[in-house]
Amino acid sequence: MSEIQNANSRRDFLKNTIKATAGTIALSSFPTIVPASVFGKYAPSNRINIGQIGIGRIARTHDLPETFKFDIANIMAVADVDRNRLESGKKMIEGWYAKKTGKPNYQDVKIYDDYKELLANKDIDAVIISTPDHWHAQPAIEAALAGKHIYCQKPTSLTIEEGRTMSDAVRKAGVVFQLGSQQRSITPWPQFKKACELVRNGRIGKLHTVRIGLPSDPAGGETTEMPIPQNLNYDMWLGSTPYVYYTLDRVHSQTDPNSRGGWLRCEQFGAGMITGWGVHHIDIAHWGMDTEYTGPIEVEATAEFPKKGLWNVHGDYEATMKYANGVTMYLSSKNPNGIRFEGTDGWIFVTRGNVGVTASDPTSGPAQKAFDSSHPGLYTSEIGPNEIHLYASPEQHGNWLDSIQTKKPNISPAEVAHRSCSACLLVHAAMKTPGRLYWDPKKEKFKDNVEANKHLSRPQRFPYGTNYIKKV
Repeated sequence: MSEIQNANSRRDFLKNTIKATAGTIALSSFPTIVPASVFGKYAPSNRINIGQIGIGRIARTHDLPETFKFDIANIMAVADVDRNRLESGKKMIEGWYAKKTGKPNYQDVKIYDDYKELLANKDIDAVIISTPDHWHAQPAIEAALAGKHIYCQKPTSLTIEEGRTMSDAVRKAGVVFQLGSQQRSITPWPQFKKACELVRNGRIGKLHTVRIGLPSDPAGGETTEMPIPQNLNYDMWLGSTPYVYYTLDRVHSQTDPNSRGGWLRCEQFGAGMITGWGVHHIDIAHWGMDTEYTGPIEVEATAEFPKKGLWNVHGDYEATMKYANGVTMYLSSKNPNGIRFEGTDGWIFVTRGNVGVTASDPTSGPAQKAFDSSHPGLYTSEIGPNEIHLYASPEQHGNWLDSIQTKKPNISPAEVAHRSCSACLLVHAAMKTPGRLYWDPKKEKFKDNVEANKHLSRPQRFPYGTNYIKKV
């Protein structure tokens, strides 16, 4: 049977499976899960074949463990620029399938030094992008052009212009895009959805203020130039950003793939915690504010930046954003880590309970209640049948897989993801530009401010970058 016939046969199987279960699958349901005893029925050719792009900390400790829970998902390929991580990731995935099925050679994971070759594999239906921030938008766009469904870690992009290009490419391609904004899903934090439903249904009166607290990163980092490890394609790792010499604290650990990489604290590759945690919290704020498809109209910010050391993302900061609906959002490193909604009749505070996605994520301040409010018992109050009910997603990765199967909407699509990310990047631009800035969320430009608009994009180092993608 030809490659095309194989692909068509597999897609027919998925289509028939969906038809057979159409009466029992709800919008918020998990993908079909089968017990391990009949795992053979879901052979790799009959499941959603997934390629993992980037096999570092977030892939190993979060994205893959969550995706492994769903038998419809078949992790069949991995791409990474670090050969050591690539080979150990292959062993990790094959080991999981061996344990699951009791068959030592059940899965033979394909490995790629270049993710473009993974995208060229016609057997792959979808990809999970778990790369550093500066390598999110480009592979997402290229995956969309290749017809692959996409699960992408936040933030969506390094710049607002990249994010707009990414969202438009996904829309045109018609593929399913899901952002790793798992605070929206009921597992493991149901309090965020409940808080937003209560706010949207007026349980604290008319919303007028949102206060967000995010941790900040420390200064530091070893600046000594070091030899580039032979197992690392450092030029490709740098991607579209300027060439700078290699040093370990700029990239990632060569011994512990589960540790937090130093790149998170380098502005060359991201914006720091304003996007690192900020996308999560602003996403929830937008959900509660009903502003998921727009952005602020005014922004002002101040921040402290390190004066020495390798790591140069922002430290402590204060920011204010105003929205057209009259809500003012205050962000500060001094606020408790979480989101506080304030209305004319009370307030709601919601957080993870002072925990991170992984053990190496920073936290800030003393432990907070996961849900707190001005009204005792508010959390257990029922949302009536005629009130606003927000999208119920049991788990973020499962919701993505379900959307691929059923073609129904998912909870964190590309445009919503872009708007959450762009609000964070607006704050970062304001940190660099004195005074109050006026933003047009439709045109996605600052009004009458040339200096501020310079922060909407960055020069890209050929041949890497979204500017050099064909067909865009």
